[in-house]
Amino acid sequence: MNRELIVRSSPEAVDFALLKDGKLIELHKEEDNNNFSVGDVFLAKIRKPVTGLNAAFVNVGYEKDAFLHYHDLGPQLSSMLKFIKKARTGKLKDYTLKDFPFEKDIDKNGSIADVIKANQSLLVQIVKEPISTKGPRISSELSIAGRYLVMVPFSDRVSVSQKIASKEEKDRLIRLVKSIKPKGFGVIIRTVAEGKKVAELDKDLQNLLSKWIAMSKKLQRASHPSKVLVELNRASSILRDVFNDSFSGIHVDDETLYNQIKDYVHEIAPEKESIVKLYSGPAPIFEKFGIERQIKTSFGKTASMSRGAYLVIEHTEALHVIDVNSGNRSNKAKNQEDTALEVNMLAASEIARQLRLRDMGGIIVVDFIDMTRGDHRRKLFDHLRNEMKDDRAKHKILPPSKFGLVQITRQRVRPEMNIKTSEENPNGTGAEVEAPIVLIDKIQSDLERIIKSDQKNNGIVLNIHPFIAAYLTKGFPSIRSKWFKAYKKWIKVQPRDAYTYLEYQFKDKDGKTINIQ
Repeated sequence: MNRELIVRSSPEAVDFALLKDGKLIELHKEEDNNNFSVGDVFLAKIRKPVTGLNAAFVNVGYEKDAFLHYHDLGPQLSSMLKFIKKARTGKLKDYTLKDFPFEKDIDKNGSIADVIKANQSLLVQIVKEPISTKGPRISSELSIAGRYLVMVPFSDRVSVSQKIASKEEKDRLIRLVKSIKPKGFGVIIRTVAEGKKVAELDKDLQNLLSKWIAMSKKLQRASHPSKVLVELNRASSILRDVFNDSFSGIHVDDETLYNQIKDYVHEIAPEKESIVKLYSGPAPIFEKFGIERQIKTSFGKTASMSRGAYLVIEHTEALHVIDVNSGNRSNKAKNQEDTALEVNMLAASEIARQLRLRDMGGIIVVDFIDMTRGDHRRKLFDHLRNEMKDDRAKHKILPPSKFGLVQITRQRVRPEMNIKTSEENPNGTGAEVEAPIVLIDKIQSDLERIIKSDQKNNGIVLNIHPFIAAYLTKGFPSIRSKWFKAYKKWIKVQPRDAYTYLEYQFKDKDGKTINIQ
């Protein structure tokens, strides 16, 4: 399994495409005007506590106040408030917390009015970016994420990722971290720490401590509201979370970004520095790696799968609904139940990809094709869970209901990636059509189904608009010659002046239309 990160830079934004064996699985956009990224820490001011909601509205500089619930204050709120007050007045010289006297934890079921008041200074962290009409969601229980560890100020707890299965490894990591952990800080051990040595963990921890000290030094002169700790840029944060030995290439088309990413990879994995490459080819970088075509085919209301199966993805205010369709897929060697399982397994893999690709969050309801056998339903459920195990967003999957529905909840921390894939009809009718870039894929898919069907198709003629006919037949090797190599059949391409740009038909040697099964 090879992973590649493709980075495209433009004056307005930077796009990041994560590929797994050449297939697009994640797409991110970092815009220059995005001042509220997940992980950023702000020195903010309480606007007003609202007892009825047991929450407060906080001014972080966004057009709408951020929402801070009592349960997001963190048990060490009193210690933090004391720290901020001392740091703001200049009475605190040592920011490491080793000699800082902690206050008693707040009551976990208390009232917001008892612990904070209007116009009070508070350190808050963005946990959910502004989405739709809502302001950012924040927490005052801070956490500073590193490559292997997450540091939690004003705590003393050491915990470890549940994704690490081995009890011996968990115990080893906890023992190591407790031996190097600075006083006054809790630590969460990330999944990627599995198997790492104490020197690597200590280096990561010291880097996080340096970030905390640098942030604390800003508090004395910082205004309200102001950003005092910036989360890594999106490229570095993606690499921090997903980088592993399976990465075979990181391609960047901007020299400044290239140097930044190369420096970061040198820091976290020096032996992999050579895989970072500056792209300077004539074709746009997303076209070179086939990403533009995948974007056009992966977004929109329908998402195609192999041999005619497809998903229909609908969005409502409250949830997302995904319908699985077998399309024209049929296999006479299998019964209906086996065909349903085959399509559902294929759909589960594509659904896991779509959730990450579009960054869909909230409640997702999937209507799989009905299956009567219990072992098939269990197999599907296990397969879906396995396909989503690499998803970094917190999620939960419920087993199929008696109606064949699978419910998924997935953490939503930033707006969903939504890309318009339909285009203006080139025939000038005014209506929008599916992107013409996917036309060749559709033709090839239909051709494959014709060849694999039981029909005696000794002579296949493709009737198509002259412009598309030229595109299929010109150049070396042409698309038609590639078809011949793949299917061992020569396809005659017949230009038709009367056809619209996106119109095509397959006919046999006698001129009869071939029905696509």
